[in-house]
Amino acid sequence: MRWRQGRRSNNVEDRRGASGGQRRPRGGGVKLGGGAGILVLLIGMFFGVDLSGIMGTSTSSNVSQSQIAPGGSQIRNNDEATEFVKVMLAYNEDVWTKLFAQSNQQYRAPKLVIFDGGVTSACGYTSSAAGPFYCPGDYQVYIDLSFFRELQKMGAGGDFAQAYVLAHEVGHHVQNLLGVSMAVQKRQRSVSKIEANKLSVLTELQADCYAGVWAHHAHKDNQLLEPGDLEEGMNAAARIGDDALMRQAGATIRPEAFTHGSSEQRQQWLYRGLESGDPQQCDSFAS
Repeated sequence: MRWRQGRRSNNVEDRRGASGGQRRPRGGGVKLGGGAGILVLLIGMFFGVDLSGIMGTSTSSNVSQSQIAPGGSQIRNNDEATEFVKVMLAYNEDVWTKLFAQSNQQYRAPKLVIFDGGVTSACGYTSSAAGPFYCPGDYQVYIDLSFFRELQKMGAGGDFAQAYVLAHEVGHHVQNLLGVSMAVQKRQRSVSKIEANKLSVLTELQADCYAGVWAHHAHKDNQLLEPGDLEEGMNAAARIGDDALMRQAGATIRPEAFTHGSSEQRQQWLYRGLESGDPQQCDSFAS
């Protein structure tokens, strides 16, 4: 990707090394997204073991922003991975500001929080093992940059694969702004676990499509992509499909337990956004 000359977003907070990172405030909303930790959760689900303790994840309700420790806000400008996500966030800001304006709406950019080990948010305390996530309660994206190394280990390396992960989480932010997140969570509380999982899959696939929409416009406006980048993104989508992760965990593939979508589904919806560049084509719920 041709990213080094791009502008850097100012909506980034670096909490690495923050002394208050282990606090566990009561959170609001259910975090969306998540990466490498899915594999840990799947193992626990299939073997009937609660692994949330070793992952250090928990959620509860009613957070106030003042409960979150403010330390570690200094951005590390000599960190290439930090520079990369700052540039990618800026490209996301530019694309979604433009697309919202075309629909006579105002885009409210999310803040990106970089952390290590674990972090507190309006959604509770989350360990790095759960991967990147978006918290609707505070309109923020959270990422431990070591996740990029985990992607590499999973065979899903490359800068566009990393950009896709971030754009997917920003896609959840778009859903939050449009009221999709709240509607889905409300519906999930009134249906069976299987139906709730289906709604989760549709939510994640829409976020994949939005990531594709972002890439379409970021490249159109800035000539961002290089040969091989699209292949990296499609490969990453395949590697983090629920069926691929279940297979990696040595578990029986159970579509009713999917929460993010199969490899094929994730590739299809990412490609739909890439090809069309049209957010209206991302209505996974209608399909």
